[in-house]
Amino acid sequence: MTTAPPDPLVGTPRPAAALLTPSPTSHPRPAAPAAPPVRRLPLAVGLLIAVALSGYVFASYGAKPGVLLLLGLGLGVALFHSRFGFTSAWRQLVAVGNGAGLRAHALLLGTTATLFALVIGTSTGLFGSAPEPSGGPLGVGLLLGSFVFAVGMQLGGACASGTLFAVGSGQTSIVLTLGGFVAGSTLAAWQFDLWRNLPAFEPVVFADHIGWFGSWAVTILALAVVVAVSRAVQARRNPPPTGPVPSARNRAARVLRGSWPLAAGAAVLAVLGAGVLLVSGGAWGVTSAFSLWGAKLVSAFGGHPETWSYWQKPANAHALSGPVLADKTSLTDIGIMIGAAVAAALGGTWALHRGTPWRTAVAAVAGGVLMGIGARLAGGCNIGAYLAGIASGSLHGWIWGATALLGTWAGLKLRPVFRLANPKPGDGVC
Repeated sequence: MTTAPPDPLVGTPRPAAALLTPSPTSHPRPAAPAAPPVRRLPLAVGLLIAVALSGYVFASYGAKPGVLLLLGLGLGVALFHSRFGFTSAWRQLVAVGNGAGLRAHALLLGTTATLFALVIGTSTGLFGSAPEPSGGPLGVGLLLGSFVFAVGMQLGGACASGTLFAVGSGQTSIVLTLGGFVAGSTLAAWQFDLWRNLPAFEPVVFADHIGWFGSWAVTILALAVVVAVSRAVQARRNPPPTGPVPSARNRAARVLRGSWPLAAGAAVLAVLGAGVLLVSGGAWGVTSAFSLWGAKLVSAFGGHPETWSYWQKPANAHALSGPVLADKTSLTDIGIMIGAAVAAALGGTWALHRGTPWRTAVAAVAGGVLMGIGARLAGGCNIGAYLAGIASGSLHGWIWGATALLGTWAGLKLRPVFRLANPKPGDGVC
């Protein structure tokens, strides 16, 4: 009996000549299972809500809020069909060295940076908006907040955008994460005076020093370095492949039923995110709406959040005094949940997941609370600080991402306490 000679490329670094070839993994990626049949009732309900709410927002608040809601719907569809994640990408990178998700981030960041440079550099806006970059202060709040946020997302099982599209797809445990997220955001707003004056330097936006072309070039070069390093790490560690998700067999059907390649998801998210900038004048964000929702709940139960220092800042006071459906971030957040519900129903995977173990439930709530607090301390989340910051050429976005990697490492150490699994090198998939 003879055996085939071992493949000399398995488990050993490959030449870096072909930058676009897939990075090595310890096993081939399994074939994706076929997508289940369309969930017709959830699809009909999701579409009905989307149409009715869009009509109401357009009629009651005008075209600008209506378009923002539509952009949110598109973001939800793209997030779900591509399963574009930040939590899992960082977990896979830190735990076993699989950098596929991080390289998808780099594509999203680079494409968004290109579109932002075009929009902001030419002062192009719709509905009278004046687009501005998202620059954040560099200080203790940024470092502490991004670290705490990353720990929270590993316990809660999702990031800010991931929480929204997972809730839309019916994942019960992530509903608990969202509840904790709102609670933590509200708590941080209530105690604003405790952290508002933490030491910090002024924002550093590259375009203010080297112009928009220079800022774009530096960002793209830095992202290329990230991609190269992630490929080198993956070649050395030879991790398991990422797990496949159910997919339509016909390529044309995948547009509506999924699954999309991460690269396609990154491109669509970048275009829609640039659309939010064009329409509103500000980058796509997520977590400020959670503070608003919490404050509205406090008011409904007889509290007075308008007396809190956080809500006395002019921009925040304006948001609190107005309806939720006139708030930019609330509109896109709500749109993401509805869009993800429609996408999940089309893909046949929408379901209400029951029977969440109590340890998972505790981790979900605790993780959400940590993310809510961390996002307020850092001035944003994986979308409002990491994505918007780097795409705007702001140094704080890079610091947020680097510190979040450290927080991810800490979060992975805590996950086993709640019996949450971490990827291991010997796994078939990660």
